[in-house]
Amino acid sequence: MAAVGAMAAMGALPTGAGALPPLPTLGVPGVPELKPLTRYEAMRLGPGWSHSCHAMLYAPNPGMLFGRIPLRYAVLMQMRFDGLLGFPGGFVDRRYWSLEDGLNRVLGLGLGCVRLTEADYLCSHLTEGPHRVVAHFYARQLTLEELHTIEISAVHSRDHGLEVMGMVRVPLYTQKDRMGGLPNFLGNSFVGTAKFQLLFALKILNMVPEEKLAEAVAATQKPKKPAIDQAAGATGNAAVAKHANELAASAKTGNELAERAENQVAAQAAEQAVAGLESQAVAEQLMAVPGAEAVEQPVGLGANAMLEQPVAEPME
Repeated sequence: MAAVGAMAAMGALPTGAGALPPLPTLGVPGVPELKPLTRYEAMRLGPGWSHSCHAMLYAPNPGMLFGRIPLRYAVLMQMRFDGLLGFPGGFVDRRYWSLEDGLNRVLGLGLGCVRLTEADYLCSHLTEGPHRVVAHFYARQLTLEELHTIEISAVHSRDHGLEVMGMVRVPLYTQKDRMGGLPNFLGNSFVGTAKFQLLFALKILNMVPEEKLAEAVAATQKPKKPAIDQAAGATGNAAVAKHANELAASAKTGNELAERAENQVAAQAAEQAVAGLESQAVAEQLMAVPGAEAVEQPVGLGANAMLEQPVAEPME
C-alpha cells in the first residue's frame, strides 16, 4: 500500500524541473514498454484522448499448493465476453465523471460491492496503436475473506454471463517444469494493456521478484512445436510401428509355412521309406517259398507250352 500511496501522490503534483523522480518502468525483457505519465499530465490531455480505468484487487494468500508451493497472493482478473483476459473496469467519459466515479460505476456493474478512491491510484500509461487512449490503473489490497466475498458477489452482478464470463485468480508461482503457473497464464491472450499492467503491478508492489517475472515471460517466448506436427509425428510413428508389426507377422507366417512344408516332406520321405521296407520284406518272403519261380513266369507262355507238347499216337 505504501507504493500505491506514493504513486498517487506523485500523480497529483504538477511537473517541474527536478520536482518529480523518474517514473518507474517495467524493465522486463520481451515486454514492450508503454510511455508512463503522471496523473496530472493525464488530466491535462486534450479532448481527443480517451480514458480507461481498471483495477487490480488482491490479497495476501498464505496457502500452499500441494502442500509445498507458496501461493503468495490472490490476484483477481476476469474472462471477458471476447475470450480475452482483463481487469475489472472500462472506459470513463470525462465529460460526466471523474476517473474514480467512472471506475466505481463500471465496477458496480461487474463486481457490485467495492469502491475505489484516488488513494488506490497506481499508474497511467499511453497506449500504442491508432487510438489515443490513456490507461489508468488502480490497485486495492484486501483480506482474503474480502476478496472471496467479491468473487461470490460477482456471480450475481448485472454483467455476469454477458460482458464478464467469470473471475479468475492469477497463479504467481512457477512449477518445476518452468511452465506451470505464471508462465502458462502469461501465454493466454490479454486485452489492451492488461498484461503489461499485471506485470507492472506485480513488480511495483513487490509481489513477485523482477527476475522471476523475467523468467516467466522468457518461458512463454520459447518456440513450441505445433500440435499438428506432434500429431503427424505420432501418426508417422504409429504407421512405422504398424508396418514393422506386419513385417514381423509376415516373417512369422513364412517361417511357419516353411516349417510345415519341411515337416510334410519329412513325413512323405518317412512313408516312402516304410513302404520300401515293406515291399522288400514281401519279396524276400516270396523268394523263400518253393516253386515261387513259376509264379514269376509270364502268363502268356502257358498256351505255347501246351501246343509244343507231343500228341500221343492212337493205339492200334
